[in-house]
Amino acid sequence: MRTFRSMVVAVFLLVPVLFAGATGSQEEMQEQKGPVTVASKIDTEGALLGSMIVQLLEADGFQVEDSTQFGPTDVIRKAIINGEIDIYPEYTGNGAFFYPEAASPDVWKDPQQGYETIKRLDMENHNIVWLQPAPANNTWAIAVRQDLAEAEGLDTLDDLASYIEDGGEFKLAASEEFVTRPDTLPAFEDTYGFDLSNDQLLTFSGGNTATTTQAAARETDGVNAAMAYGTDGNLSALNLRVLEDSRNVQPYYRPAPIVRQEVLDEYPEIESILEPLFSSLDLETLQTLNARIAVQGENAAQVAEDYLTENGFLE
Repeated sequence: MRTFRSMVVAVFLLVPVLFAGATGSQEEMQEQKGPVTVASKIDTEGALLGSMIVQLLEADGFQVEDSTQFGPTDVIRKAIINGEIDIYPEYTGNGAFFYPEAASPDVWKDPQQGYETIKRLDMENHNIVWLQPAPANNTWAIAVRQDLAEAEGLDTLDDLASYIEDGGEFKLAASEEFVTRPDTLPAFEDTYGFDLSNDQLLTFSGGNTATTTQAAARETDGVNAAMAYGTDGNLSALNLRVLEDSRNVQPYYRPAPIVRQEVLDEYPEIESILEPLFSSLDLETLQTLNARIAVQGENAAQVAEDYLTENGFLE
């Protein structure tokens, strides 16, 4: 009899514990947010920024579908418009590419006007919200080997145009996007008065400048110049010189997270989670972080985690 009573007491004591465990699991399920699909472009900085967004959202309790390194600009743009992805880092200057007739070209060359314009246009046309951009300018550029620059006195794109016109040997490594988009290489050619033949191009399908700058540094297939970005961290290490865009052909490219309005309405905290991070990413910071990936060969997700932890964004 004593044994039976002891068993009954034990069962009654165990029930609250089991109930508490079940309740805790339900609360955890209720706190789980998402899923949210985070993507990025196929380049060094895209992988870095995408990984930062993934890790911050996960730390805040979001279930995240990691689609970083998703594709080039045209592919990832269609994906967010069609609802295939929810958030990714984009650049303000691409407003000139997305809406070529919507504003004066000069608008995109002003960092604040460009941001306000693309923010308004994307909301009106696609219900896409542009969050706080970083202060860095990751604009398109052409970089040449340092030895070529010194030998031929190449400092600006005007200098390059004269060099090409005089029959100087020149071959550019670039992405297909850079070669074909009207606001990139074609805009440089039209403004500065040079025209590159197919024999003067080594074209890659992806947009990773780590590939194009390495090709120039190694003189792959005769390449002595490369498509580059303003925040590239490997230019100095690879002895490449960015030629000055003295006629201001290129817009101001500030990286910013963009998110579908439907997702932000459901999870408005995404804005407050990401705003401090992007506000901290100035030109020098991005160059340093990009160099760790492109030059030192570190994993983008690890570089992102290190920065987030060291600067108090992650515990």
